[in-house]
Amino acid sequence: MNKYINARTIRTHIIMTFGLLLTAIGWTAFLIPAKITGGGITGVSTLIFYASGFPLGVSYLIINAVLIVFAVKILGRSFGVKTIFSVVVLSVLFSLLQQFITKPIINDDFLSTVLGGILGGAGVGIVFSQGGSTGGTDIIAMIINKYRDISPGRIILYLDVFIIASSYLVFQSIEKIVYGYVAMGITSYTIDLLFTGSKQSVQIFIFSKKFDEIADRIGKEVGRGVTIIDGKGWYSGEQTKVLLVMVRKPEASQIFRIIKELDHDAFMSVNNVMGVYGKGFERIRT
Repeated sequence: MNKYINARTIRTHIIMTFGLLLTAIGWTAFLIPAKITGGGITGVSTLIFYASGFPLGVSYLIINAVLIVFAVKILGRSFGVKTIFSVVVLSVLFSLLQQFITKPIINDDFLSTVLGGILGGAGVGIVFSQGGSTGGTDIIAMIINKYRDISPGRIILYLDVFIIASSYLVFQSIEKIVYGYVAMGITSYTIDLLFTGSKQSVQIFIFSKKFDEIADRIGKEVGRGVTIIDGKGWYSGEQTKVLLVMVRKPEASQIFRIIKELDHDAFMSVNNVMGVYGKGFERIRT
């Protein structure tokens, strides 16, 4: 059991490190050389770097270290070990990559914004998918939320808008502010797409006289459980069996294929669901 847990932990941290590398590349190769400020503590560190020349990785580590200390005192010792891991690794990656990437890779601000936003969002999305966090404004949001009835998402949005707007003090450019907001939007969309896209689930109700054959093949070929519900047609007055299946969205096409092969007259209802928790799906996180 311990070997399994250790292997899973190592795998999780390797995946998180890959995500953090993508994030670091997005910032150091595209956003920072183009003088585009995104949100979060990375955005603050970018402004400090351009205003004073102070290394990005160092300021990012210092600011997050202070926030983590407050978080541990206010939110408790259970506050994420994965967050500390992410902050340290990302700080190191920022410092290393800035030594190798000294010139802009491309000279198009808009393209830099798009690529930086996509890579940054993809990296953070991967970290989130492993139950981690990159700290920063997330910590501030959690602390404020403990004492004020304001949603963390709204707090983070306000902070990011303020941080990007503050770039005017350093760059004296409205254009850079606009690009910063574009990068923020692309990053948010990419995080959502990567983090939730592969985990979206659908709920399928199947009405068919060949329910037993369909259920058997779903179990064998798709590897999903099937719940059989007793039903009665109001119009026909006939007793019927209804199959209830919960599957990942990409698996739905396999269900459709099975039903098409077995019963052309089957009736189905397919619904997107917000979340599915339990064996074979998501774990409930506290």
